Amino acid sequence: MRFDRLHPERHRTGSAAWLRAAVLGANDGIVSTACLLLGVAAASATPQVLLTTGVAGLVAGAMSMAAGEYVSVSSQADSEQADLARERAELSADPALEHEELAGIFIGRGLEPSLARTVAVQLMAKDALGAHALEELGISDMTAARPLQAAFASAGTFTVGALLPLVVALLAPDAAVMPVIAVGSLAALALLGAIAARIGGAPVGRATARVAFWGSLAMAITAAVGAVVGSAI
Repeated sequence: MRFDRLHPERHRTGSAAWLRAAVLGANDGIVSTACLLLGVAAASATPQVLLTTGVAGLVAGAMSMAAGEYVSVSSQADSEQADLARERAELSADPALEHEELAGIFIGRGLEPSLARTVAVQLMAKDALGAHALEELGISDMTAARPLQAAFASAGTFTVGALLPLVVALLAPDAAVMPVIAVGSLAALALLGAIAARIGGAPVGRATARVAFWGSLAMAITAAVGAVVGSAI
C-alpha cells in the first residue's frame, strides 16, 4: 500500500525558510531602491544622478544582504556544529544515558515507555547522532544552515527586487518620475505579497495589504525627508 495515497495533504511548512528569505530579499530590494530613488528625486536630482544613485543602491544593497546573510548563517552553522560535536562526545561517553534521554523525549510526546525505548533503540541503531540531532536539537539535512546558499539567494532576490523600481525610473518621463516610481513599486510589492501568500497558504488580501501599507509609508517618509533636505541645500 502506498502511503502517499493515505496522506495526500500538501504541507507548506517545509518551504517556510526559503520563502521567508526570498520574500525578504526581494521586498528589501524594492523598498530600499524605491525609497532611495524617491528621496533623491524629491531633492530635484537630474536623471543622470537618479540613475547613478539607483545603480549604486542596488549594488550596495545586494552586497550588504549577501554579507549579512553569510555572517548570520555562518554563526548559526558554527553553533550547530558545536552542538553536534558535543552530542557526538556524549554518545561516545555514555550511550546508555543518551538512549534514555531519547526515549524520554518520545515519552514526553505521548508514547508508552516501552514503545519509546524500542523506538529509541531502533533509531540509534541506524543513526544515533542523526536521531539525537533531529529530536533533541532540531537539526536535520533540510534545516541545516548553509551560509553560501543563503548569501547568494539573498543577493539574487534583492537584485531582482531592486531592478523593478530602477527600470521604472528609467522608463518614466522626467515630469512624472516620482508618482510612476511610487505606483510601480507599490504594484510590485503587492504582487510579491500575493505570490508569497499564495505559496505559503496564507490569506492573500491581508498579506498584500500589509506589504503595500508599509512600503507606501517608507516611500512617503523618504520622499518627505528628501524634499526637506533638497530645499535646505
